[in-house]
Amino acid sequence: MNVESQISTALEEIKRGTQEIIGLETIEDLVSAYFKEGKTFTIKAGFDPTAPDLHLGHTVLLQKLATFQKYGAKVYFLIGDFTGMIGDPSGKSETRKPLSKEQVLANAKTYEEQVIKVLDADKMEIVFNSVWLDKLGTRGMIELAAKFSVARMLERDDFEKRFKAQNPISIVEFFYPLLQGYDSVALNCDIEFGGTDQKFNLLMGRHLQRAYGLNKGQSVVMVPLLEGLDGVHKMSKSLGNYVGITQEPKEMFGRLLSISDSLMWRYYELLSTKTLQEIELLKEGVAKGSLHPKAVKEDLAVEIITRYYDKGCALNAKEEFAKVFVKEELPSEMPEFKKPCGIWIAQLLSECNLCTSNSEALRLIKQGGVKLNSQKVEDSKINLNQGEYILQVGKRKFAKIIIQ
Repeated sequence: MNVESQISTALEEIKRGTQEIIGLETIEDLVSAYFKEGKTFTIKAGFDPTAPDLHLGHTVLLQKLATFQKYGAKVYFLIGDFTGMIGDPSGKSETRKPLSKEQVLANAKTYEEQVIKVLDADKMEIVFNSVWLDKLGTRGMIELAAKFSVARMLERDDFEKRFKAQNPISIVEFFYPLLQGYDSVALNCDIEFGGTDQKFNLLMGRHLQRAYGLNKGQSVVMVPLLEGLDGVHKMSKSLGNYVGITQEPKEMFGRLLSISDSLMWRYYELLSTKTLQEIELLKEGVAKGSLHPKAVKEDLAVEIITRYYDKGCALNAKEEFAKVFVKEELPSEMPEFKKPCGIWIAQLLSECNLCTSNSEALRLIKQGGVKLNSQKVEDSKINLNQGEYILQVGKRKFAKIIIQ
């Protein structure tokens, strides 16, 4: 394959699954310079460590960064330890509660450990924006604030809605996009990545690079927001509709098998490494009836779990899922608890981490969601006598109980 063909192939792969690209011509020039002259370039993606674990929604962006790494990019994986204490107001209808320094740093530590599951560590640098934002000081903050007007800030959709609804907007929230934009100044990056909900903030970096005299305006690549398991809201830990990349393989497999057949294709496009042509052939097979949607979904789950664990773990998760949920057999492994004679069933459920509280246990029993030795628990007042039991909540939670 000649150089021009390589460049064309690279750009096709780069554009796949993106929602919008601003400054595509610059990206084309950067990729061409890499293939023709070996020149590298820098790209940046920021993550505010507001929760300890990354989920598949985050990896849509990470996988795109990994694609760029193949074609000459050095990635600045920016952990917003400074901005994380403010909280990004993007898409929010009210002021977010700030995180403590301790919370931010603890979450950031887990990000560092997880991101190398996707990105090439040799072509990446993890940076913390407190390094330069702490140094700005009062004078620097005033100079930064002078680069943008309140009128322009209120053009942002969420700010505009809150202003019209007379919902409070704190001054510190106006600083968030300015500080994120200043990150691009400090790193002098060529491209910045983010979700579609970040467009205003991403363009701020482009504006500030020019305002600070860098003689450039970063290109902006926006990736779509991955819908969660419910198929409605974006994937979020707070909504519980997520698949975490550090979850146990069996849990990941079960969650991925729960998505709808239509949502499956969205996941294939944004998460799979299969080509668009290969995905189209799978769609045709399902449409014609030569492929069962469940089998295609299982292949996707195996591919994703293999990426974050290995093929053996993925296949074991598939086998275990079939055993428990298809054949209705007990799982080969489950946590074991020893408890005193006469323990109340609701207390037992709570202490074995099968639910969060006694009140939730009572609700689950009332809904018919609790089984003891494969029999549905009808009486919420029972106390267990000496013996061994298998306690089950829903389809996925099991525990072996030894009453002494």
